[in-house]
Amino acid sequence: MRNHDPAAATPETLKHLLRGEISAAHTYEKALERVNGCPERARLRQIFADHSQAVGLLRDMLLRYPGEMPTTSGAWGSFADATPATANVLGDAAALRALKEGEEHGIREYQRVLHDPDVAEDAKAMSRSLLERCLSHVPVLDALLYRP
Repeated sequence: MRNHDPAAATPETLKHLLRGEISAAHTYEKALERVNGCPERARLRQIFADHSQAVGLLRDMLLRYPGEMPTTSGAWGSFADATPATANVLGDAAALRALKEGEEHGIREYQRVLHDPDVAEDAKAMSRSLLERCLSHVPVLDALLYRP
């Protein structure tokens, strides 16, 4: 039988989520540089703000635990850096699809946390809230992708 120790699992889970949110915020920041003056800028700016706020919320929660605080996205950063390059080569639709794929990945990560018995309830509550935000981003990106 597995020993459930939320105090041990939760900080690592929060660090993983934080790295993902840092990457998401960075990716949207790069996308915003590309769409200056375009009508979709306001929608992308709101999603960027949501991910930036998530970074702050996760950092605040991590302060309760000992250990180093992630300050970069780590391996996730390559996704953020590749998205503008994808847009340059393949166009805005490809970049929007990449942003949507990132949101869908975040959704799966938050769902995984919600089903993990080794994660503390307060971290699950935050994950539930952040999951709702990610879920709300997908239709916005779909609307941008499939606009007439």
